Amino acid sequence: MRLLLVEDTVELADSLCAVLKDAGYAVDWRADGRDALILGEQEPYDLCILDLGLPGMDGLEILTRWRAAGVALPVLILTARSNWSERVEGLRAGADDYLIKPFHSEELLLRVQALLRRSHGRQPQALLQAGGLALDESKQQVSGAGLDAVQLSATEFKLLRYFMLHTGQLLSKTRLSEHLYEYESERDSNVIEVQINHLRHKVGRDSIQTRRGQGYIFCGRAQ
Repeated sequence: MRLLLVEDTVELADSLCAVLKDAGYAVDWRADGRDALILGEQEPYDLCILDLGLPGMDGLEILTRWRAAGVALPVLILTARSNWSERVEGLRAGADDYLIKPFHSEELLLRVQALLRRSHGRQPQALLQAGGLALDESKQQVSGAGLDAVQLSATEFKLLRYFMLHTGQLLSKTRLSEHLYEYESERDSNVIEVQINHLRHKVGRDSIQTRRGQGYIFCGRAQ
């Protein structure tokens, strides 16, 4: 899953990037509100973590413009502003959740996880479940009927999580790359193919179908 982090405090942003990447997310960081506005409109992010007090353009203005333009990505607001009226203003502008600074990184990860699952029509649960598989996002392990807990590599974990959130959907290599890699990363579609083969070996040969010239469909593990 690919996230946009908009935070102008460099030390905090560096810390959050490290935490989010360790949790298997691709993260693009911007400190200026004007840059964030453009990226949010142009790139297919799965979620945005948005600070309010930004140079260039305030976070609420960014959010208001996104919603007016039909940008529907989930937005988690970070703010040091504890006034309840400002939180209400953000929610009215289209924010999906709020987190008051200072906060613990574990709480941030759980809120991000819940928002992502909710945006894909899934209930927040301890494990992400789809296609007969259960994915433990904290341990980056997958299990299922007849399948003991299997440890995944970082890329395998990112790929399987995205597949499980889009069960039964046709996903092209381009779309997978857009959601697995950061903005400035080199995107090699051959890597996607190699990682999918690794996943098939771990969770079942028929769990991911190939549609030649179109992409892949996650069908899940045969019961």
